[in-house]
Amino acid sequence: MQSFDSVFNAFVTILVTIDPPGLAPLFLALTRGMTRQERQQVSIRASVIGFGVLALFAIAGSAILSVFGITLPAFRVAGGMLLFFIAFEMVFEKRQDRKEKISDVAITRDHIHNLAAFPLAIPLIAGPGAISATVLLSGSFQGWMAQVTLVGIILACLILTYLVFVLAERIDGLLGQTGRSILTRLLGVILAALAVQFVADGIKALAAS
Repeated sequence: MQSFDSVFNAFVTILVTIDPPGLAPLFLALTRGMTRQERQQVSIRASVIGFGVLALFAIAGSAILSVFGITLPAFRVAGGMLLFFIAFEMVFEKRQDRKEKISDVAITRDHIHNLAAFPLAIPLIAGPGAISATVLLSGSFQGWMAQVTLVGIILACLILTYLVFVLAERIDGLLGQTGRSILTRLLGVILAALAVQFVADGIKALAAS
């Protein structure tokens, strides 16, 4: 049985790496010209695909690593560094610029035919940061009950992401540029602290092995 602290930390880590508030303006930009119903269909499909990808890594993350001969502590250090880099980008507003470039390329190439799958589900929702965080957390959620809990946490995060997409217009108008900037920086600082903890735990495990 997982403690409340471990469940809460997992929820915060995954939610911060997905960054639903940061995706709201991108969702609006990508679905420009669509009706409300079309936007809802895109948001549902993107959330379902994103959940499927992250749930796969939550359940089989360790097995996927073992195929490549990578130990969990080593991945914990590498993943923690990646999460810290993402946190650095969030604090200094580099991540949003990179996401916008990714979305612009996708619009040009796919002409929004597979918009929900790319770039919304991958890599904007289930990106390298969220996948790394999920694999790292799967090491602490051992046993089928713990895995069900982790999948439930991912589901909760994706439901919140879906709700942000549905309410994107209101949220974007409510936060404004200043609000988005403050929230992104705050989330970045929290993620940086969690990333340092991942690296410290990984180094400790490597030293003990």
